[in-house]
Amino acid sequence: MKTIFSKIKLKGSQIFLLSILILVAAVGEMMLPSLLAQMINGGVTNSSKHTILILAVIMAVITVLSCTINFLSVRIASRISTDFSAQLRSQVFEKVQTFSAAELDCFGTASLVTRSTSDITNVQNFLTMFLRIGILAPMMAVAGLVFSAATGGQVSSVLSVAIPILLIGCSIVVIFASRYSVKLRKKLDKINQLFLESLEGVRVIRAFNKQKAESQRFEEVNTDYSSTAMVSGRITSLLMPVINVIFGVTTAAVLGLGAHYVETGAMEVGSLVANSQYISMVLMSVMMLALVIMMFPTTYACSKRIAEVLNTETSIKNGRFSLENRTLHSTVEFRHVTFAYPGAQEPILKDISFETHPGEITAIIGGTGRGKSSILKLIPRLYDPLFGEVLIDGINAKEYIVEDLRSLIGYVPQKNILFSGDIASNLNFGKETGTKQDWKEAAQVACAEEFILKKKNGYHDPIAQGGTNLSGGQRQRMAIARAVMKKPEIYIFDDSFSALDMKTDQTLRKNLKAFIGDATVIMVAQRISTILDADRILVIDDGTVVGQGTHKDLLKTCPLYREIAEIQLGKEAL
Repeated sequence: MKTIFSKIKLKGSQIFLLSILILVAAVGEMMLPSLLAQMINGGVTNSSKHTILILAVIMAVITVLSCTINFLSVRIASRISTDFSAQLRSQVFEKVQTFSAAELDCFGTASLVTRSTSDITNVQNFLTMFLRIGILAPMMAVAGLVFSAATGGQVSSVLSVAIPILLIGCSIVVIFASRYSVKLRKKLDKINQLFLESLEGVRVIRAFNKQKAESQRFEEVNTDYSSTAMVSGRITSLLMPVINVIFGVTTAAVLGLGAHYVETGAMEVGSLVANSQYISMVLMSVMMLALVIMMFPTTYACSKRIAEVLNTETSIKNGRFSLENRTLHSTVEFRHVTFAYPGAQEPILKDISFETHPGEITAIIGGTGRGKSSILKLIPRLYDPLFGEVLIDGINAKEYIVEDLRSLIGYVPQKNILFSGDIASNLNFGKETGTKQDWKEAAQVACAEEFILKKKNGYHDPIAQGGTNLSGGQRQRMAIARAVMKKPEIYIFDDSFSALDMKTDQTLRKNLKAFIGDATVIMVAQRISTILDADRILVIDDGTVVGQGTHKDLLKTCPLYREIAEIQLGKEAL
């Protein structure tokens, strides 16, 4: 929790005002038993209706004022905790935006969602309770002890035994309950992960009739979480019986001892009633404080998980090189690059070297899982290589400010992600100030205008989350149009033509070649027909470049490329 509060400072003025309000309300509540004692001793005993009426009015006024002040203090406490959680959620979101793909892989999507929602909500709830009860309870307990000693004399000595026993009992329960808090959060991550997988893969699950198998898998994880939660709940449930037993025994002892003093004349009836009220307030304060402490283990586990996100430094560091100092433009060079994903036993890329120039198209082809997409991910620094250099315009990519580097690149990933909104807002991801003319130009290049104009609202037609209301080919063309909108110096296409028919593929490539000018294009492709006109083709096998050249050159020099070409185009065509 130290990390969280070091990142987000609570406003001292709000805390001071809240403390004053709680103090005033506590003083008002502490006055009521004393006034009740005066009413009994001076009014009821002497049958003075005037005294009873005056004291009753005073008590009513104090009660109304205390309730009003309590209402204000609750609002202030809620405002403080709500603002705190909003700032914390923003910081977590902004921090996650800086993560490289390696950090995202490390935490996992489900865990990050849980940390930024459920965990922060738990911290918010605890802070609300702490600001109210955590400040009020100690005040009430101290004031109750003082007033109890003043009105009850030796009767209040019962508290010297009851409070230590109460604290010890609560502490034991809290210590045992805290052991399960971290376990529960991790198991909740697992539940969210499986639930997220089932939502994303619902079509596959139904297509293979695996509903029962997935339900069984979820049931096992859910049962595991439930059993752990039940053990934690059983331990936590002991807290209230412990408090109630100690509370009841203490009250009985006070009344019994007080009755003896009243019988001997050492104490008045009103003083006994007031003292029993004060002792009840002290015990209630300790009980409320125990409830706050009971929330602490879960809150501590949540805050620790949030702190892990905030304290994680991205492996992608900013350089200091300015784009204005470049002497080259639209060039990409790999020099003996070796790369492995975090936790992998061996590199996925080994000693990759090639160079591109302005206006050239470089294509990458090879078998599945051979490292083609991994090459592209190193250019915008989604990952950094283990060894070697990736040079952009003659400068190591690590020397650039990450934001400047990515401003040079138009990236179309293998999985086409669209965002909820409309077609125009998705196109403006590439250019925030895009106009209708810009949308039209990009859509025409990407062959997307034909289906956009058929939409009821054209460029303002809604896009569902993930683009689920578009076909695979439409999403792919939208993603290409988004990159074209940016008009970057370097285009990166990661198997971005796979969902297109041959005619659309050919037309799109023709449009793209006429549009890009001096920009560099680096693409991963599966179809030979897509890369026939490429200026350079890299053939990747087992993470290494086994062939490099034009289509005609590779047919002669690279057996793997010729094999792929024969399978796709046929020997007769070759």
